[in-house]
Amino acid sequence: MIFNFLQYLKPIWYFNVRPSADFGYFLTEKQLEEEGYALQKDFQYQTEEAKVRDLAWTAFQQGFISKKGLPGFDIWQKVKLPVHDEYVFLRKNFHRAWVYYVLLLRLITFHNPFAEWNGFLKTRKVKRVDYSQKAVTYPDYADFQSTLIASQPFVSVVIPTLNRYQYLKDVLLDLENQTYKNFEVIIVDQTDAFQETFYKGWKLDLKYWFQEEKALWRARNEAIQSAKGDYILLYDDDSLIKEDWIEEHLKTLDYFKADLSSGVSISTVGAEVPKHYSYFRWSDQLDTGNVLLKKSIFHQIGLFDRQFEKQRMGDGEYGIRAYLAGYKNISNYKAQRIHLKVSEGGLRQMGSWDGWRPKKLFGPRPVPSVLYLSRKYFGTSLSRWFILHSILPSLVPYKFKGNRFLKLLSFFMVPFVLPLVCFQVMKSWQLATAKLQEGPKITKP
Repeated sequence: MIFNFLQYLKPIWYFNVRPSADFGYFLTEKQLEEEGYALQKDFQYQTEEAKVRDLAWTAFQQGFISKKGLPGFDIWQKVKLPVHDEYVFLRKNFHRAWVYYVLLLRLITFHNPFAEWNGFLKTRKVKRVDYSQKAVTYPDYADFQSTLIASQPFVSVVIPTLNRYQYLKDVLLDLENQTYKNFEVIIVDQTDAFQETFYKGWKLDLKYWFQEEKALWRARNEAIQSAKGDYILLYDDDSLIKEDWIEEHLKTLDYFKADLSSGVSISTVGAEVPKHYSYFRWSDQLDTGNVLLKKSIFHQIGLFDRQFEKQRMGDGEYGIRAYLAGYKNISNYKAQRIHLKVSEGGLRQMGSWDGWRPKKLFGPRPVPSVLYLSRKYFGTSLSRWFILHSILPSLVPYKFKGNRFLKLLSFFMVPFVLPLVCFQVMKSWQLATAKLQEGPKITKP
């Protein structure tokens, strides 16, 4: 980890583990200067090691993407940093409530209380940083003439659907209006009252079939297997896009010489893109509702793991699998979609839509697939920190998750719900163990 205290707040972040190929995710000061990107060291840190690591982190967060693709700064070499420097890093990057949370964890896990309080108090004037204010702009992107687009590669747009014809109609209308035309649309329809007539008359290269089993990852896997395109564009049935959506995905792949273009999702028409997704940067997620990737990746690392069927984080698992295999994934703010998150149909109907809020009182918390992923790739220790970090916010109902009062109230609720929560977590852990023992359900096209 680039800073050790990340284990408490971002325990299952992709970049905590070493990939098979380093594209220069985190660069040294010299490498940054050679590529024309100069940063000033932060002298709030006490040690040179922390200053260097902070430079690499800052460039990463500001969206600097190396064009040379050379191996960068080895953040995966574990280095012990002073507690003071760890708290500087926390205060620069996280809300102060999380800084208190880490202090509490450190104290109750028997770390030196004098060192912890000293580091905490001496860094209290450190301000949180908004990296988007100095984000890299890539001014030549606008006029970039993509040879990939000029070569007209065939793209397969994959859409699983369930009881959403009303919204799927708008999806297909948007696809009809795309500026890029060399693509097919593959729809795997799991609707209870399947309507074949719905698919007649569209001005699209449209392929569809009915799948009786309500299984999201099976649908995507079989669609990918049947796809004719060299590129797969994964999409949802309750989204809206602009006419240059496909074009922007292809352009970004070409500009950054990347393997995956992860588009940005917003949930309200006219809403602003979240700050940290408002510029190009290395992607630390994969959203199967808006991502373009080379089909060859599926041949290399396999299709989606069906251990996630009717559960959560199947796309997250694929994202980390692609990252570990050395594929380059760019967060692409130019390829936006509005994700309507409608209340009927889709994963809400066929399984666990929320990974941390069980539908039943004695259901597992989180859904077992969440711990299956974290334990498989990050191990037991980080998975435990992951549970601690995520449990408290999950006590607030999803529709009120941004309510500060309820977040505070959830803290005082802990003594009353602790026995139930412990039971739920233990149940999830046991079910995840069974998944791990069974092993992944991954096939290749």
